Amino acid sequence: MPPPQPRHVTRHARAADLRRIRAIEDSGLPLFEEAFGDLTGDALASPGEEGRDRIEAPGFLLVVGEVGQPVAFAHVLYAEGQAHLAQLSVLPSRAREGLGSALVRHAQAEAWQDGFDSLSLTTYRDVAWNGPFYARLGFVEVGGGEPFLRRQRDHERALGLDRHGPRVVMQARLGRVATR
Repeated sequence: MPPPQPRHVTRHARAADLRRIRAIEDSGLPLFEEAFGDLTGDALASPGEEGRDRIEAPGFLLVVGEVGQPVAFAHVLYAEGQAHLAQLSVLPSRAREGLGSALVRHAQAEAWQDGFDSLSLTTYRDVAWNGPFYARLGFVEVGGGEPFLRRQRDHERALGLDRHGPRVVMQARLGRVATR
């Protein structure tokens, strides 16, 4: 019997996908406004990073969806010896389908294959699709003592992100995790 087909196919972003990356990230603003109230002028309401900028950074950019029509993405940044999940975004219309989980699992497997033993991220501890979501995927809160992670948190504080609730550094130990 052949192995079961993956529920969601994750893949590396292609040039045709890059124009949609910012729109996917920006589509999450209403969810944050639902959680935090009006975000006019807030850093959370700032436009997301362009896909071309993300793909040119060290690391990788994964997507789910047809070429040119991605519906979700994960951006993993490699910096200062760290593999860091810089952004995970799913179109709200496609939420709760397992797309984010599939992307995180692929990101974990790829970072492991690239020689990293952990994957870090920063997030809101108490927002359901943030801290609790990542905890279900094996991430745990850590002190974030590495210089790169300290700078990430300092930058978030400077942007005022902490005014919406506790932000934390989370990390997952990598190993033989299931891909896609």
